[in-house]
Amino acid sequence: CASRSSAGEATQPAVIAHPMSDYEIDITCDDGCEPYAGWQPQKTADLADFLLQELKMAAGCDLSIAFIGEEHIAQLHVQWLDEPGATDVMSFPMDELRAGDAQPGSLGDVAICGTVAAKQALEAGHPVSDEVELLLTHGVLHLLGHDHAEPEEHQLMFGLQASLLQKWREGRSA
Repeated sequence: CASRSSAGEATQPAVIAHPMSDYEIDITCDDGCEPYAGWQPQKTADLADFLLQELKMAAGCDLSIAFIGEEHIAQLHVQWLDEPGATDVMSFPMDELRAGDAQPGSLGDVAICGTVAAKQALEAGHPVSDEVELLLTHGVLHLLGHDHAEPEEHQLMFGLQASLLQKWREGRSA
């Protein structure tokens, strides 16, 4: 089952998460996983599945997650946001779904830059896996229409992000 990257090239999923899941989660790793030595596709898939469940997405929804390199994400950053340089995560919504939507559909693509994630994790003093969890959660929330341009939006989005990550991490440590 191939997916299309945000740049349009056909790629092969590294994993399709949870055969028993209500969701189809495709994960690809182009050149963005090399700096992330602890990259765990199944953990990424588990988090994505958790997020979709917590956000009460309809069964049958699908999500694509691509780990890409700095050059690729910098190209997308200019192309889609007209901003130079590499960034950590970008989201490309497809069916404009919202949390709790009753109908299934395609949430879209989340592109995570592994090298930027690794740098940010080092600066923040936490594991790269924590940074990837944060970026994936942030990207999924963007797919569902959340934004942080205005102070009220920022507070709502980052509050939800923190709550989801706390619940995820508590569940993992139990």
